[in-house]
Amino acid sequence: MSQEDANLEARLEEQETFDPPESFVEQANVTDPGIYEEFEENWPDCWERAADLLSWEEEYDTVLDDDDAPFYEWFTNGTLNASYNCIDRHVEGDRADEVAIEWEGELGETRSYTYSELLDEVEEFAATLRDLGVEEDDVVTLYLPMIPELPIAMLACARIGAPHAVVFAGFSADALATRMNAGESEYLVTCDGYYRRGDALDHISKANEGLEAVDHEVSDVVVVDRLGDDLEHDLADNQHDYDDLVAEQEGASVDPVSRDAEDMLFLMYTSGTTGKPKGVKHTTGGYLAYSAWTSHAVLDVKPEDTYWCAADIGWITGHSYIVYGPLALGTTTMMYEGTPDYPEKDRMWELVEKNEVDIFYTAPTAIRAFMKWGEQYPAEHDLSSLRLLGTVGEPINPRAWKWYYKHIGGENCPIVDTWWQTETGGMMITTLPGISKMKPGSAGPPLPGIDARIVDAEGNEISAGEAGYVTINNPWPGMLRTLYNNDERFISEYWAEYSDEDNDEWVYFPEDGAKIDEDGFITVLGRVDDVINVSGHRLGTMEIESAVVGVEGIAEAAVVGGDHEVKGEAVYVYAIPEDGYETGDELEERVVQGVLDSIGPIAKPEEVIFTPELPKTRSGKIMRRLLENIASGDELGNTSTLRNPEVVDEIAEQVDLD
Repeated sequence: MSQEDANLEARLEEQETFDPPESFVEQANVTDPGIYEEFEENWPDCWERAADLLSWEEEYDTVLDDDDAPFYEWFTNGTLNASYNCIDRHVEGDRADEVAIEWEGELGETRSYTYSELLDEVEEFAATLRDLGVEEDDVVTLYLPMIPELPIAMLACARIGAPHAVVFAGFSADALATRMNAGESEYLVTCDGYYRRGDALDHISKANEGLEAVDHEVSDVVVVDRLGDDLEHDLADNQHDYDDLVAEQEGASVDPVSRDAEDMLFLMYTSGTTGKPKGVKHTTGGYLAYSAWTSHAVLDVKPEDTYWCAADIGWITGHSYIVYGPLALGTTTMMYEGTPDYPEKDRMWELVEKNEVDIFYTAPTAIRAFMKWGEQYPAEHDLSSLRLLGTVGEPINPRAWKWYYKHIGGENCPIVDTWWQTETGGMMITTLPGISKMKPGSAGPPLPGIDARIVDAEGNEISAGEAGYVTINNPWPGMLRTLYNNDERFISEYWAEYSDEDNDEWVYFPEDGAKIDEDGFITVLGRVDDVINVSGHRLGTMEIESAVVGVEGIAEAAVVGGDHEVKGEAVYVYAIPEDGYETGDELEERVVQGVLDSIGPIAKPEEVIFTPELPKTRSGKIMRRLLENIASGDELGNTSTLRNPEVVDEIAEQVDLD
């Protein structure tokens, strides 16, 4: 490292706040700091600004109907169609020949769809679904990887008024069956397989296994041929080849169905405290308006942009910020089928350079992996097209934030660190990049119109610097409406903790812990059930993990609680070292000191275990439960859902040796 680079690293390390570049502010979609006060004074009518981003068939007569709270209704009596808003109106305008979806395949293939071509594809598949018998309000399950047929199918469902339920392609056969059973879905769109690191993966066998466990008749299954000659498979009597069906509908025209603003657009199943997935219901008007408004205000999306959200559409991030938000705004949205390090560790930056990406939105997990691989990979590519960076999915620690800011953004791109959930439909706590300064590690203030507060266990607002719980004290357009076929659980899971039902005062509780500072910036600490109770002190695992990965030489970490005779629970750290750093007493001491410096002696780790990998599900989630079992010496639970089950025994042996 040159002396100049060393000086820069030192300056970035010390810097606590960052201002957006003047060049960014000059062109940003939202630049008036008065928007916060305006939204507060004009709430809930302020949300007309979001609704105005859409085209309405019938204008709504009320912005918010709260007569049956917490079953709020938004833009009541308004009608529209999500597919029309994401495609047709851009074709009717000046975007017909502009690229809507830019797809990059695992093997280097590319596919581009202009808005006009996307409309043709969506209409043909909408006609296909209708011919199969899909009617308005029928739930269609989509079990597809990151291929263009997935957003095409979503928009085709929306076009005919059939809610879709996307199941992440990495989920198991049992997960598919569970979701089809819960959603009472009689239709499935899937594929023969897909590619990972150049290998062809059999997906149809897993889908068929899941179908066998569905407890009702499945009328029809549509199978996309992704692998061609790389996988031979037979179709059952009720299974149809996607290309054959669509070919029969060539040139078909399907008018978009008029949908009430409160009609369901899609179901998304998320895990619950009981272990039974929750069917989160999102509606057409409020959700689409909110995903469009947050894409416009937070991500600064413009029609002329090439925008890349590097999530999977199988998750809510992909719904809101690959498909619905960007396409509603008429931009070019990128999709990538593959992994960040195949065929080489510079794959993401190669694609940014090739496609001249303006906005890049990814997860802290990925950023930490980029850090571990080294700055030389992004340095090989011209990333000067980038205007804005974003993070999503979990809190990002300051060190990773600053690495992202320097090595990917070249110190010229604001970073929006966004907190939100499947249930919220869109971003809730983050900076507005054309207005706000940035604090590495802190998501920022609540967005305009969002009344987020940090409270103690009794619901009282806490002082700056203290830790408490996130609550949302007013509704917002993108919110879930209920849990599918389970209104009672909807109230008990999200509203019961802090609401005063007798006085009809409803408070949404997302079950996340957080701190707030003197400027109103919120640092999210993680789920409240991700806590360790050490000698009566509740410590957020996310906060300790942030301290650990802030140590030079640590790429990623997971922190769990383990049984302790005296303390009740003790802190156990599982850490992945960066390439080039040796494990041993010196690195362990620096990890312990990092925790002591950041949090204090109460959080001192009982043990630091170095490992080349952490046990993760196929969707990339760390299985902390298994690490807890190891720390406590308990019998290991089921590891069949892991993508790397062998690492569990390796870690357990290491702990035993220690």
